[in-house]
Amino acid sequence: MKKSKEISDRFKEVFLDGTWIANTNYKQQLSDVNWQQATQKINSLNTIALLTFHVNYYLDGIINVFEGGDLDIRDMYSFNAPEIKNEKEWIALKESLFSNASIFSNHIEQLTEENLNSNFVDKKYGSFYRNIEGMIEHAYYHLGQISLLKKLILNPV
Repeated sequence: MKKSKEISDRFKEVFLDGTWIANTNYKQQLSDVNWQQATQKINSLNTIALLTFHVNYYLDGIINVFEGGDLDIRDMYSFNAPEIKNEKEWIALKESLFSNASIFSNHIEQLTEENLNSNFVDKKYGSFYRNIEGMIEHAYYHLGQISLLKKLILNPV
């Protein structure tokens, strides 16, 4: 199997259809969360909606690079989510996440071995491969948070 296909499949596992690492994925975890649950605040923790926005922010920014654009995303803006005020806005955010995950995955699959090993935007950021692996790890980190938040919301202590 081509390395880019293998990485793309691994990426899809965390977002769309896998259960190998965490026994769940974003699509599965978010499918039955309504907008009130997604925006429910628990102490000082981030909300499910805010974490969803945060992960999607990075997907969108890196897709821009895959498509020949600049790296315009900045960590300091990654939690600047608009307020979710209804189910329609929550559904739109989830659909954006799943669409971006699919687009991102397709871009990964198209990369050659040379592309994977080339610098991502600037040498200081490392290779495309390193950044894709970083996105996968980042996604699992926040998936764990979302899973725990969902449990706390559905089964308050």
